[in-house]
Amino acid sequence: MLGISFSGGLFAQVKDLNHLKFSVEEAPEWSALFKRDSGWFGGDGIYTIPLNSPENKNATSTTQTLFIFSDSMIGTIRKDSLQNGFRMIHNSIAVLKGNKPLPENLKFNWKENSKGEAEPVFEPRTPKTQMNDYYWLGDGFVNQKLNNALYIFGYRIRNVSEEAFGFREIGNTLIKIPAGSKPPFYNYQQWDTPFFIEDGENDIGSFGAGIFVNTKSAGAPSPDGFVYIYGVRGKAKNLLVARVKPEDFERFERWRFWDGKAWNSNMNKAATLTDAVSNELSVSPLPDGRYALVFQVGGIGTTVGLRLGASPTGPFGPIIKIWDSSKDAEEKTYVMYNAKVHPSLSSRAELLISYNVNSVEFIKDLKKNPYLYRPRFVRVKLF
Repeated sequence: MLGISFSGGLFAQVKDLNHLKFSVEEAPEWSALFKRDSGWFGGDGIYTIPLNSPENKNATSTTQTLFIFSDSMIGTIRKDSLQNGFRMIHNSIAVLKGNKPLPENLKFNWKENSKGEAEPVFEPRTPKTQMNDYYWLGDGFVNQKLNNALYIFGYRIRNVSEEAFGFREIGNTLIKIPAGSKPPFYNYQQWDTPFFIEDGENDIGSFGAGIFVNTKSAGAPSPDGFVYIYGVRGKAKNLLVARVKPEDFERFERWRFWDGKAWNSNMNKAATLTDAVSNELSVSPLPDGRYALVFQVGGIGTTVGLRLGASPTGPFGPIIKIWDSSKDAEEKTYVMYNAKVHPSLSSRAELLISYNVNSVEFIKDLKKNPYLYRPRFVRVKLF
């Protein structure tokens, strides 16, 4: 297709944003990797970060990939029965050695208190933190321009009721882990960021839902030297984007926000790129020069969706339904959410996608099905 369009302030060849040739199947070997009987046996919020290889290149046998989880379950399952003494912590991590889903190469980590009880890896200790606030984790990356430090977004969460989904995000923070740190990371730094949006109608938004490192050293196919940080705002699940040079990542005044025409220093001028995304997502380059925005349609639901983009800032096409996860809804109380691609664990011309499975009657259903609360994977092959 011939022609040009404007996107992100740059000329871009017009691309077909409506059609994608693909096949999709379950990736049972990856789903099985997280079906475990002792220690970590459940969690959501799965992101992957290659620690010693480029973000946008396929992992190798020597790659170490960090998995980060938000709410996580620690305990024991025997004969398909959840044993007493299980414990929920608000985040955990794991490191996979190599590029194969081999259980012996995946090691989970969390912290422990003086009683030997499991505790989260990251806890908020910023000036704006209040007692009982806790972290859910956003995306992250290794910043080669800042001494290979690992950066992860942390959402400060506060419980506001005892009902299902009785919690609320109340702040956005950044966690920094020095290069060479060993799990479970006792020497991290953290600070509040200005990247939390709250207007008069209580329509909140936050950045860190997904990161695309568009640099040569990260293996991006068309690098422009920026890190793109995606945000999600409001009940409509509107997608926003910011960008910054990796060397300026900690200099928040240098971040710029796409306002639909130009890069603006005012976060409140950030334009909606598209809607109906999930609070965790991914934007990945495809071999044909297009970009894949992958998400759970509407945030929570059975459909894993993909929108094709002409650039990291769009424009994005209509939703292409990639996967129907209805088979995972074994009970009416089960919910699926937060689909995303794991680029470094995907083969060429392939997208390895995970999504979370949970329940609105969490403990009740977990006791009936202790293996419920873990990521499921599908593999999309592109033609």
